[in-house]
Amino acid sequence: MLNRHRIISCLFGLLVLPLLATTARAQETPASSTPSANLAGLAHVAIRVHDLDAAVTFYEKLGFVRAFALSKDGRVYEAFIKINDQQYLELYPVDEKNTQPGFLHVCFYGDHLQAAHDYYVQQGLTPNAVRTAGAGNLLFTMPGPATPTGPQNMEYTQYMPGSRHTNAIGQFLGPDRISKKLVEVAIAFDDPAQAAAFYKDKVGFVPEKHDVFALPGSASEAIRVVPSSGLGMQADMVFAAESGAAATLKKRGVAFTKGAAFGEKSDLTLTDPDGNLVVLRVAR
Repeated sequence: MLNRHRIISCLFGLLVLPLLATTARAQETPASSTPSANLAGLAHVAIRVHDLDAAVTFYEKLGFVRAFALSKDGRVYEAFIKINDQQYLELYPVDEKNTQPGFLHVCFYGDHLQAAHDYYVQQGLTPNAVRTAGAGNLLFTMPGPATPTGPQNMEYTQYMPGSRHTNAIGQFLGPDRISKKLVEVAIAFDDPAQAAAFYKDKVGFVPEKHDVFALPGSASEAIRVVPSSGLGMQADMVFAAESGAAATLKKRGVAFTKGAAFGEKSDLTLTDPDGNLVVLRVAR
């Protein structure tokens, strides 16, 4: 027959051990991220082009390097032009289903993608679930304000260990590239005022001058909200450049004009083979 001490010991085990196991499991489970609008920067601009080889050649003339490409059945359907270790241009050729060249989307990157996703859910927005994309990074998208082709495709990524982008760190950095950073992207909207309110009130961007909205957090990059009547399907990208940029372009035989439709008088504007605008914001 069990004595009193053994009975108490058994009862203690039945009550306390499950509690200890639950605590241990909780300690093994990562804490959920706190929702936050903060982002780390502009990851890429995606553009559809008439002639992929011609587009790549143009950007190579500016000193950028095609880091890698994705292909199917021997045909390249996406080329990645590297700006720096965090920023790329993604070039897609037109095909039978996608015949219209022009701006597709801008992608933002964050160090805590789930936190940004959950912040948008709190704001009543409808991001899809965070998933792993083809290049090995985390990704989610959601619809934004109306553009000439429908709701803006807002894309977000987080660079992950082992992804193609992470494995390319320190590589494919053209030593003579005309710029080392993409600083601003113009996005054409059907209703710029509504789009501006969306960026300010829903996704936490910080208003600056001339309809420019800085990314929330510590990033120094921004987007510019412009009317679709002025930009249409074109991409308009602003890159930081050094004071000798004009001389470098002349030496390479690249045509440019001074000034920019939505920028500064000192800007240098180039046009790629598809009419997209590459604006160099020259350091003074």
